[in-house]
Formats: sequence, C-alpha cells, structure tokens
Amino acid sequence: MATAIRLQNPATGITKIGYYGFSWTSLFFGGIPALLRGDVGIGLGMIAVGMIAAFIGVGLGWFIVGIIWAFIYNKIHTTRLVEAGYKLADTPERVREAQAALGIGDQAVL
Repeated sequence: MATAIRLQNPATGITKIGYYGFSWTSLFFGGIPALLRGDVGIGLGMIAVGMIAAFIGVGLGWFIVGIIWAFIYNKIHTTRLVEAGYKLADTPERVREAQAALGIGDQAVL
C-alpha cells in the first residue's frame, strides 16, 4: 500500500504530496495516475508499453506490466519531485521511512 509523504519546494514554497510503496491506482488504471499527476511522458509511455504488451501477450502481458508498474511508479514520481528541487517536509519518522524506501539521502530533507 502506498504511503504519502509531504514535499515542499524551498524556492517557491509549493507543497506537493509524494508517495512510495505499492500503487493500487497504477495497477488498476495503468498510466492514467501518471497523467493526472502531470507526468505526461511517463503516463503515455506506460499506456503504450501496456498496449504493446497486451497485444504480444494476449492480455496477460498487460497484467504483468501493470504489476511491475504498480511497484515502481510511486518511487519514480516522488524521486522526480526530489530531483526537481522538492524536499521531504513531513514528520521526522515519516521522513526517515521515506528516505529508506526511496533510497535518498539527507540532502533531500527540508
């Protein structure tokens, strides 16, 4: 299950919510959650890969790609926010958990 973590951009003050862990919405809806979060390229790429996998694997390919996608998308999204300048700005316990799950260091903490 996905866990939410608050991120804040120190330059702009904008706060966003990132997630880490298994994404049920990505499992059921493929690339649509990525599109809704503003990751247009990633979302469209996932939809294309899923369609190709479904065509090749007669439906089972889409399921396999969907499971893999559900495990990795939240980490990709939150890591991209950190790379864009956002810092983890939640309780110290949640920040430590997120750092361990995302594999990021103290430079990403507000």
